[in-house]
Amino acid sequence: MNGLEIVELFGKTWADHDLEAALAWITDDCVFDSTAPAPDGARHVGKQDIRIAWQPIFDDLASRFEAEATFGVGERVVQLWRYSWNGGHVRGVDVITVRDDKVAEKLSYVKG
Repeated sequence: MNGLEIVELFGKTWADHDLEAALAWITDDCVFDSTAPAPDGARHVGKQDIRIAWQPIFDDLASRFEAEATFGVGERVVQLWRYSWNGGHVRGVDVITVRDDKVAEKLSYVKG
């Protein structure tokens, strides 16, 4: 599979609020740079640290990530998205690196 296909499958796990499936799509040493706290976000490394960071997002069944555009070359994928929750939304972008058919790095940024 190519990077775009991996990210599309990974995104489906987010749409389904399936944290276990999302974690199955990341490498053991995955790096996730979150959007908060401003201005630089927080870095999370490894599945357990990322699980803790993502749990509240996946637990909020009213929230939704919607891909606005996704494009990539080789192992690098960029995805523009909109994250909505009860009472608001934010738009942002992820810069994703895929390695060995898994997400190895997810750097997230928001319009602020």
